[in-house]
Amino acid sequence: MPHKRSTRLMEIVNFTPVPALIGGALIGLSAAFLLLARGNIAGISGIAGGIIYPEQSSDINWRVLFVIGLVLGGFIYQWLGIGAGVEQIQAMVSKPMLVLAGLLVGIGTQIGTGCTSGHGICGLARRSPRSLVATLCFMGSALVTVFIVRHLLGISA
Repeated sequence: MPHKRSTRLMEIVNFTPVPALIGGALIGLSAAFLLLARGNIAGISGIAGGIIYPEQSSDINWRVLFVIGLVLGGFIYQWLGIGAGVEQIQAMVSKPMLVLAGLLVGIGTQIGTGCTSGHGICGLARRSPRSLVATLCFMGSALVTVFIVRHLLGISA
């Protein structure tokens, strides 16, 4: 039986351009601040990795505070009511699949020597050729994955 192609191209739910613009600007400002203040790249995998495997004992404090700020930011967003009306995020896969996905992302950041934030935001802003290649690989593999999952396997969110 041939696979029936969906006529729906894209469904935008809770489209919020102003908060997205503000969030993007804050990410850019925080990345620029970290680079100017400490000379560090705001790559989340590198920051988290530095907590697990610190190079210097004095280096761990800012990393822990950065990660705490990432986590608290979402709670503050909801607490201020900015996220009012946004549905609670629910995983559409099993917990073992989430663990496997997390492990694969961790392996990918080690192979790619960085994550999407480090390469895609900070690296591209610094005009790093390595970051351009890494970001193209991230995006290309995401496109292939979505095509396989949605169109070949017929799984939709």
